[in-house]
Amino acid sequence: MVEKLRKEIKRIAWGLTGSGDQMLETYGVMADIKQRTKIETMVFLSKEGETVMKWYHLWDKIQKDFPNFKTDAGPNSPFIVGPLQMGYYDFLLVAPATANTVAKIVSGIADTLVTNAVSQTAKGSTPIFILPVDQKRGTVKTASPTGKTFELRMRNVDVSNSEKLGQMENITVLKNPFQIYEIVGLEKPKAASLA
Repeated sequence: MVEKLRKEIKRIAWGLTGSGDQMLETYGVMADIKQRTKIETMVFLSKEGETVMKWYHLWDKIQKDFPNFKTDAGPNSPFIVGPLQMGYYDFLLVAPATANTVAKIVSGIADTLVTNAVSQTAKGSTPIFILPVDQKRGTVKTASPTGKTFELRMRNVDVSNSEKLGQMENITVLKNPFQIYEIVGLEKPKAASLA
């Protein structure tokens, strides 16, 4: 269980990486929150996040649904870390986060827009919530862009990095996309599932 932040949420910075796993569920949650609240969401994507959004046929949709939209032009471009450090955004959400992004974060590597945002935000007091896709040893079911379900086998190194992520300063690891509702203080719709 994730605790609701103890303040009214006005602005979220949402970073997306190149993970297809949990992308559709995360997108659904964020679009629902936008529809049900007046929370402003600034979306920023890694270069691979852009690729996956196109692969899942969400590229045009995300730009329409979330007009405050930025793509990676380098680790500090567009410049978003200042507003994150200074508390302009109520929290930073990275969801879903690839094994590569998580490995970089736990190793202190900040060479992409998303990893730099986490690195620099952790130095301030803005809370960071990250949804790593590789959290459980064994296999997980995921869906392709066509909706076909298939299994992925998690590597031990990736699961270990997700565990290390949960021990880092100012970072809370989410278990599933529906915990985002808890952060903003909304009830999960009854129709939502952990598909």
